[in-house]
Amino acid sequence: MAQSLTWTLPGTWRPVRDLSATRREPAPGLVAEDSPDLPADAAFGDLDESALVEASLAGRAGAFDAIVERHRRPVYQLCYRFVGNHEDASDLSQDVFLRAYRGLRRFRGRSSLATWLYRIGVNVCLNRLSVKRPQTESIEEQQHVDTRSESAPERVLRHERAARVRAAIAQLPRKQRATLVLRMYQELSHQEIADVLGSSVGAVKANFFHALSNLKKLLGDELL
Repeated sequence: MAQSLTWTLPGTWRPVRDLSATRREPAPGLVAEDSPDLPADAAFGDLDESALVEASLAGRAGAFDAIVERHRRPVYQLCYRFVGNHEDASDLSQDVFLRAYRGLRRFRGRSSLATWLYRIGVNVCLNRLSVKRPQTESIEEQQHVDTRSESAPERVLRHERAARVRAAIAQLPRKQRATLVLRMYQELSHQEIADVLGSSVGAVKANFFHALSNLKKLLGDELL
């Protein structure tokens, strides 16, 4: 795993006041946190989303850590695509999971946990961008791009091109920017994007079309 993804979780995610007020009984087949019969972190990898959420709300040690482990890479990559540098993306990723932990009781399972986390991530990133324009840098480490065969001029041109694309994306309206990031970089379907953004599939398609048109105007002949 890339080094920039190995940030430390803020605390151990348990137990804080946000969840203690809404503590639930463990789901069938789950053992409470203080049970001596089962290790606190046993078999979390085998739980489905609903059971893992129930375990987290029940205060089982390690349950929310398992949620983070499952979703931190795509959440990090989403944040990076908005802010363009590793430090801010790491900070925003932690903010996303902290907000998710505090608001976990509001997750109703109507969408997937990944969709819910993306929704939080988009809002967190757009709010950050409204108050701060971050410095950008390469995501090559996360993409595992092999650049050993590149010449120095080729590397310079690629970095310059990537910087121009990121700068152009940053100029798009909020919904267009979010739609473009989710579609092009996170490879979500139109329906998944609609679920994340709370809009219709038609609106997503329109935003994506306008985003590409605006990028073409901003970049000229240089395409994504």
